[in-house]
Amino acid sequence: MTASKFQFTRRQILAGASALPLFSIGTRSAHAAEFELKYATGQDPTHPVNIRAKQAHDRIREATSGRVDIKLFPANQLGSDTDLLTQVRNGSVDFFNLSSLILATFVPVSGITSVGFAFKNYDDVWKAMDGELGNHIRAEIAKTPIMTVSKIWDNGFRHITSSGREIKTAADLKGFKMRVPAAPALTSLFQALEASPSPINFNEVYTALQTKVVEGQENPLAIISTARLYEVQKSCSLTGHVWDGYWVLANKRSFQKLPADVQQIVQRELDKSATEQRADIAKLSTTLTTDLKAKGVNILTVAQEDFRRKLASTPFYSDWKTKYGPTAWDLLEKVSGKLG
Repeated sequence: MTASKFQFTRRQILAGASALPLFSIGTRSAHAAEFELKYATGQDPTHPVNIRAKQAHDRIREATSGRVDIKLFPANQLGSDTDLLTQVRNGSVDFFNLSSLILATFVPVSGITSVGFAFKNYDDVWKAMDGELGNHIRAEIAKTPIMTVSKIWDNGFRHITSSGREIKTAADLKGFKMRVPAAPALTSLFQALEASPSPINFNEVYTALQTKVVEGQENPLAIISTARLYEVQKSCSLTGHVWDGYWVLANKRSFQKLPADVQQIVQRELDKSATEQRADIAKLSTTLTTDLKAKGVNILTVAQEDFRRKLASTPFYSDWKTKYGPTAWDLLEKVSGKLG
């Protein structure tokens, strides 16, 4: 996966969004599939989550001899992230890849992966998410009408962008009007850092930045690139303030209707694509800073310790420990070390 994969104009992306779906599973066979399923995402078609999901769907179709036909609906074609969470819960969408941050509005403990400055690097992330903490979150999700059907995919470490103000220290965030997703953990984080966070659905972010409803936002580099946010943002501060992942969620009733052998194929192929997508994001994280610089974005390196000290001086960590409970918090600190 190279950065050149991502050079689509915003007009091309939006024009493509009028066709349903943007990605199809390929040429349909003469006979209808036994199982026709919808897979929704919120990301642009060029994002690795969609490229790798499409490949998984092709492999699933082949491995099941055409019994399973999964249609991919990227770029919030079927609704905003919050709309799609409702749809996967009620079964009108069969699969939906959702940020753990936004899933936290329904399954609160999923947001623990994005506690401010908890993970220092990817070794910590995968030790937690492919281990005890990830298993604990899966079990909590499974208590609802939805379930996870693969290992967690990578959304990346999140960074702050701005149309004007340069964010170099925690003090620079004071009063900074910025977009955050509808995720309590991020709203709380930036309130503790004295910014002015405003929850806005992702499909409205570009316009909100363009019209100066907010001055900045925060997202992983791959999102900043594929959504072309660099067109309306002048600087990017490499804060790495939280890590975020995508859970591939399935409607439990819908998934359990599939024969056991088909369920195994779906999970196997989505796991394979998850591993490949993780590698894509890791590679992009090292190349996109250069790409964004070439597009006129000022890339700022910051001292994370300054932000950590500011956060530790607030009730942020103790408040979230109380909300998540000792079991989940202990599993997090097994990897992160003592927080607060």
